[in-house]
Amino acid sequence: MMSVSTNTFENVKAVILSAHKSSTSRDKVNFYNSWAENYDQDVGVLDYRAPSLAANSICSHFSGDREAAAVLDVACGTGLVAKQMKRFGFGHFVGIDGSEAMLELARDSGLYRELKQSMLGEETLPVQWADSFDVVVIVGALSVGQVPVAVVRELCKSTKPGGYVCMTTRSNRDNLEYKAALERELKQMEEEGLWRCVEVTEVEDWERAVSEQEDGYISGAVYLYKKLQL
Repeated sequence: MMSVSTNTFENVKAVILSAHKSSTSRDKVNFYNSWAENYDQDVGVLDYRAPSLAANSICSHFSGDREAAAVLDVACGTGLVAKQMKRFGFGHFVGIDGSEAMLELARDSGLYRELKQSMLGEETLPVQWADSFDVVVIVGALSVGQVPVAVVRELCKSTKPGGYVCMTTRSNRDNLEYKAALERELKQMEEEGLWRCVEVTEVEDWERAVSEQEDGYISGAVYLYKKLQL
């Protein structure tokens, strides 16, 4: 694994492209463990806007007591989403991620009341978390080669009736099939009466493109759903 000390765009791009060669879940965890130290700086180089866009979407619609609201930050990484939500007055965060090195940095942030290491898609979320959170957010992990689309049902289960689930995904070429499958599942769950769509925000300048086939910025989407009272 190359070390990114200069944090130039070309170096960051090379690091991310190397992750695409990670085939097994263990390979991916090892990649994120090795990337953790430089992660925040590197995504800054990418102009990665998803954490702030997700926080903005949630804050535009959440009308409850933000300080008291329980927020589950899924695939929390180093805590970028919690940092953004803290700016809007949220203060009760529980985080879950597959990378222990990322979780160590999240722990150092002092933002989280609880942190759990777990492989999304391979292990289910704790049953005791059912109907527990006012907000559940997942930023970055819903994409090809990361976590399966079916994970969104677990996010919904962990949300209190009347609570919000915020999800993001990329809209660039190699993620279009995954995005279509994700949107089918979101719609299916709405038809099943599990939640309703509050808003979908398509964002043109999501982050700087790193694939060899794309230049400039790639696009992405933020989905906000509200769990129905059953």
